[in-house]
Amino acid sequence: MDPQLDPKQTTRLIATLKDRIAEMPPKLAAAAKYIIDNPGDFALDPVRVTAQKAGISANTLVRLAEFLGFEGFEALRSPFRASLVTEREAGLGEDWLTQMQASTAPAAALQARAARNEINIVARSLRLMTPERTASIVKTLTEARRCYVTATRASYALAHYFHYVGRMALPDLDLVPRHMGSAIDDLIDLSDRDCLIAVTFAPYSSGTIQALRMAAERKAKVVLISDSQVIAPGIHADHVLAVSSNSIHAFGAYGGAMAVLECLLTHLIEAGGAEARRRIEAYEDLRQDSGAYWTGSRLPRLRE
Repeated sequence: MDPQLDPKQTTRLIATLKDRIAEMPPKLAAAAKYIIDNPGDFALDPVRVTAQKAGISANTLVRLAEFLGFEGFEALRSPFRASLVTEREAGLGEDWLTQMQASTAPAAALQARAARNEINIVARSLRLMTPERTASIVKTLTEARRCYVTATRASYALAHYFHYVGRMALPDLDLVPRHMGSAIDDLIDLSDRDCLIAVTFAPYSSGTIQALRMAAERKAKVVLISDSQVIAPGIHADHVLAVSSNSIHAFGAYGGAMAVLECLLTHLIEAGGAEARRRIEAYEDLRQDSGAYWTGSRLPRLRE
């Protein structure tokens, strides 16, 4: 492997940035933080795009490279270009997992089993998510008058995230139940022009089953995201995204479900086109203007 593309070098660079960020001037520190948080984007984007995303000048990135001992921006970026981007991850192989399995460290064997399990359930879940099935689901969601997404207990976190991002592409996407109520309380207006997205895993929630039965009675379209296509008698779904939730502990593993939801969100935002992008930008501007995101103030200088 080309030494410029050695994954260990990028790991060392990120560690160096973390160690030295406190001694950097504010603008250099902002550049360093952006690289630490977004190594993949940093690897791919031109200097001006990186500067725009980080909210700094292109010259600041050049000065950061020089601060770290590099000849220029390209020299700093080069180790990141192929070793830290998602598209090349599969090409890096699984030597890291093999080494972990062979380690005698107490936590190594367990971590290797957990990592292998997560890789397996994500791969299986995405393999079952065929393009044809996904396209059909996106068509159903975008043509519905209103979409509802429901889940309970641990699955609620998945539904909450899907709603949080999905409403950028589907403004009429509602999360149910709201607050401490039940899902059926919030589905009072559900009709055959609407769609219900249900996320549930064994043991299946009675509240989610009730919502699915209500959807059937109202003839609403149903998208089921679950570990089984048959979760209870009388439950029918127009679309099923079957995901693997096998776990090595007592609870279900949701890595596969999250991967499937992320892919579905990607399709929805793409289908939303310019209007979805406009809403995302407006939402981000609102958060910035309202001070929703924390920004650190400059630390006072300490006298010797």
